[in-house]
Amino acid sequence: MENTVIDAVALGGSVAELDFSVWGLFLRADIVVKVVIIGLLVASIWCWAIIFEKYFGLRRLNKRAGDFENAFWSGGSLDTLYDNVGNYPQDPMSAVFLAAMKEWRRALAKGMDGSDTSRIGLGDRIDRVMQITVTREMDRAERYMTFLASTGSTAPFIGLFGTVWGIMNSFQSIALSKNTSLVVVAPGIAEALFATALGLLAAIPAVVAYNKLSKELDRYAGRLDSFAGEFAAIVSRQMEGGE
Repeated sequence: MENTVIDAVALGGSVAELDFSVWGLFLRADIVVKVVIIGLLVASIWCWAIIFEKYFGLRRLNKRAGDFENAFWSGGSLDTLYDNVGNYPQDPMSAVFLAAMKEWRRALAKGMDGSDTSRIGLGDRIDRVMQITVTREMDRAERYMTFLASTGSTAPFIGLFGTVWGIMNSFQSIALSKNTSLVVVAPGIAEALFATALGLLAAIPAVVAYNKLSKELDRYAGRLDSFAGEFAAIVSRQMEGGE
């Protein structure tokens, strides 16, 4: 009985001496588990960088779009607004406006015969260049969103791979030492669970941010499409000699 108590106390002391901090778990981990941990940490940091960049970028784009819409609907001359925008638009909405105005001015420079066919052809070209510009600008705005989606869907499985590998190492340690005590089992299990925790740490913010940012980007794309439709209607009235 006394020997059993002594062994239990010694066992408890050995377990207590183990370092179960994050750094300690990483240092004791197998090389494969270390690669998984480093990969998940890098993915998590990159995800947060993308999240902050997209969040503040969308706020900036919406503000600039609001400023441009105020200038557009202020009643001033479209030619004056075109000259103010210049050849280097600062936001997607002004880029859409610039592309349409370039097509409009190019047609005026070549001379329009005033026929219905000519007006319809010009209207179609303006619609097309605006849609192409919207698509190109949204591709830029949505850059790196695929990484968020990929991280959200794959990070838990990568962490699970590290967990399985760590548990396999724990079983190997048990087989080699022929000892099932906590001193043998606990480190490997802790390392394995640490990989899973990092996988979830990388995946959860990525999924939440992807859903939120996708909704905001869809709303912004709709705003661009609405502006393109309104400007196409204005151009159509101008070609017909309306207001």
